[in-house]
Amino acid sequence: MTEAVIVRGLTKSYGANRVLKGVNFTVHKGEIFALLGVNGAGKTTALECAEGLRSYDGGQIIINGRAGIQLQSASLQACIKPLEAVNLFAKWNKTSPDKAMLQSLGIYEFASKKYAELSTGQKRRLHLALALIADPDIIFLDEPSAGLDVEGRICLHERILALKAQGKTVILASHDMAEVEALCDRITILRDGVAAFTGTIGELTKKFGRHYAVHILTAAGEDSFETDDISGTLAKKIAEYAADNVEILGVRTDRGTLEQHFMNIARGGEV
Repeated sequence: MTEAVIVRGLTKSYGANRVLKGVNFTVHKGEIFALLGVNGAGKTTALECAEGLRSYDGGQIIINGRAGIQLQSASLQACIKPLEAVNLFAKWNKTSPDKAMLQSLGIYEFASKKYAELSTGQKRRLHLALALIADPDIIFLDEPSAGLDVEGRICLHERILALKAQGKTVILASHDMAEVEALCDRITILRDGVAAFTGTIGELTKKFGRHYAVHILTAAGEDSFETDDISGTLAKKIAEYAADNVEILGVRTDRGTLEQHFMNIARGGEV
């Protein structure tokens, strides 16, 4: 089977609040997949149901392989040291720590510190190491780079790509669209408790990519316009400037970004 995770008709309510209304998506083995959605769209609930951390009311979730989970809000005892936590998790999973994995995440660099003394980036790296202890086939990452500096983000992204190169499946939830564009093969965007879009970023861009922003720089400043007809808009504006004897100093065009497409769908735009 080529699917690592299959979610069919997933429903979940909290009292009268129906959060998930029949969510469907699949995650292929060996890909990096992102589950996206604005606050309240059901992203966290869907992820927790797939992770087995939350019960659900209806539907089906199939996990084909061993799963490792890195939670955004995970915490350990204040006085525990990183290698103590690693050895404890290894014992629970009846395995031995992978020294090469620990080395690649830089765990030995802060092994003598207590958990409470670790920086946000060091805690993130430790949590990822604990998620990888049992050599899982599928790794769930919830906002993996939140709170990290630039160097920490780069190191984490390199590690995530290395996991993919090993044939692992990575499922992440993130509000960072640049991170999603840099890492992910496919995405699902949740809106109002259902999957409003599932596919590659290229497919999303192709669907909405006709939308452009045009920026024209003159001595008086920069004017910006949004358009679906870049050639027509440019011709019209250049003619207007010429008629007013305004010199054009530069022209720049931008295609819609993932963030723009995401917000268009999240706000109820056509998909």
